[in-house]
Amino acid sequence: MSEFIKPYNNDPFVGNLSTPVTTSTATKLYLGNLPIYRKGLTPFLRGLEIGMAHGYFLIGPFYILGPLRNSENALLIGFFAALALILVLTLGLTIYGLAQFQDDGKLGGLESSKGWREFTSGFSIGAFGGDVVAYTLLANIAFFA
Repeated sequence: MSEFIKPYNNDPFVGNLSTPVTTSTATKLYLGNLPIYRKGLTPFLRGLEIGMAHGYFLIGPFYILGPLRNSENALLIGFFAALALILVLTLGLTIYGLAQFQDDGKLGGLESSKGWREFTSGFSIGAFGGDVVAYTLLANIAFFA
């Protein structure tokens, strides 16, 4: 067992372990293809893709598990609850960007205040869009079935 788990890069002072899962090629390919790590994307497109995924799946827990799940308006309430959560998440991203980045835009990408603002804008637009698409699909599921 100990031959599979060892310090990362054989450095015992790094607070990370090298295991078959964390150092496998499949894990590196999967993480490398996530929008936050993918090369060639602008901060706006990174935020847009991440926002679309989050907006799309946020409606489900409110619709299926919310306190009004047995009412006829459960889907609409879930839609509005997801929109409210998206607003809170966008506010959190904005506050983080204001607190973390006080530069003049010298760095590129997400490490600058301009890049983080673009990421936050993309996230909010994508999340709203993903929520609308999920609501539309769920509201018209009988049409697609």
